[in-house]
Amino acid sequence: MVGVSLSRWTMSYFAAALVALLVAEFLMTIGYGFPAAAQAAPETLILVHIVAIGWLSLLMCGALLQFVPVLVVQPLHSDRLALPALGSLIAGLAALIIGFLQLAGHVDRDIPAFALAGVLLGSGFALVVWNLGRTVVAAQTIPLASRFVVAGLACMAATAGLGIIFALVFGGTVTYRPLAVLTGAGLPVHVVAGLGGWLSFTAMGVSYRLLAMFMLAPELEGRTTKGCLYLGVAALVLAIGGGVLTILFDQDPEFVLLAAAAVGLMALMLYGGDVLHLYRARKRRHIELNSRMAALALASLAASVALIIVLLPLGRLTDHIGAVVFLIAFGWLSGLGLAQLYKIVAFLTWLECYGPVLGKAPTPRVQDLVTEARALKWFVLYFLAVWTGTIALLASAALVFQITAAAMLIASGGIVAELVRTRRLADVKAVSRLPLGVQRPRLLLSYHA
Repeated sequence: MVGVSLSRWTMSYFAAALVALLVAEFLMTIGYGFPAAAQAAPETLILVHIVAIGWLSLLMCGALLQFVPVLVVQPLHSDRLALPALGSLIAGLAALIIGFLQLAGHVDRDIPAFALAGVLLGSGFALVVWNLGRTVVAAQTIPLASRFVVAGLACMAATAGLGIIFALVFGGTVTYRPLAVLTGAGLPVHVVAGLGGWLSFTAMGVSYRLLAMFMLAPELEGRTTKGCLYLGVAALVLAIGGGVLTILFDQDPEFVLLAAAAVGLMALMLYGGDVLHLYRARKRRHIELNSRMAALALASLAASVALIIVLLPLGRLTDHIGAVVFLIAFGWLSGLGLAQLYKIVAFLTWLECYGPVLGKAPTPRVQDLVTEARALKWFVLYFLAVWTGTIALLASAALVFQITAAAMLIASGGIVAELVRTRRLADVKAVSRLPLGVQRPRLLLSYHA
């Protein structure tokens, strides 16, 4: 990747996402939202969307702005669109939060917050899809990993579309009966499109490339990877398309969603086999911290699938859906995001600072920008807290959950501090930190676009 253009605003996306993560963990620590409030309560909806949009979606968008061009070997269509997209998404999330506060009776309803949120979030996600879509279309070839991302972007559009419909109905802007019916019964489809399609399926595609790159493992484009892609897409089409059509025809979407889950399970099994192959076939014998922690995130994904398989035949899945979603959001998606972010920030910072002088002056290695032994304790604390929090939710132990949320907040704060140190080159030896021609990087944007 030496010589690859850096996305100017990727670090800004990462910074905004990390702030949202810390805010969400703080709210859980003080008992705001689920489990202290009902799953459909406005407070819970605020918490869920801070995590889903503010943390996970901004993290994913920032990563894709940098890595989609790498995946398809094509420059980003427009680096200028990244900033207005970020601004629209942040402003849209703020408007959405105000809308939920209106539902809770804490804010005056004179402001059309839900309609404004729909416009802003729709515009922000549309800019991201347009920018990345044009980048992919312009490429000569579309590698297999990037096809996961394309499917994920389609799910992002579906998630945003459903969310806009829900917002307009909640705000009273739209009263058309079929859309009202979709709003009343479409939450499971919205969740599947967002967590399962946009975030998880995209993360799977990106992880194929990043795990192979960071562990020096061979790229996977064989039958199992293609099977994972095709089965995953089939499951998402069945869940989202079939689920919406079923609801619009006044039918219960449960059977369609169960069928989609069965197909999706087969895709996940193939994905799990591929990931194990990457770890076994790696050329880098010493596994770096990001890849070790990614393994814990993947274990969390496997645990969430096992939990669903156990709860479903017992008829208890609905009762414990909060615990399952929590484990997926914080164990799998957030765990993988934080693990890879630890390496990505170091790698991009190294490219920005030392790539231009490589071969012209002595430079540190990427590993010299971080101190893994110090960061390890924060990751271990984070995953232990997530797993304990999941057990607390299953046991309906709200106070224990708040304690584990506090531990997650402390751990995440420690990881953020490590990322800031990396960005400031704090762990690079002074003698090699700033050779001639190297500038200290800025926290929120890259010099080289």
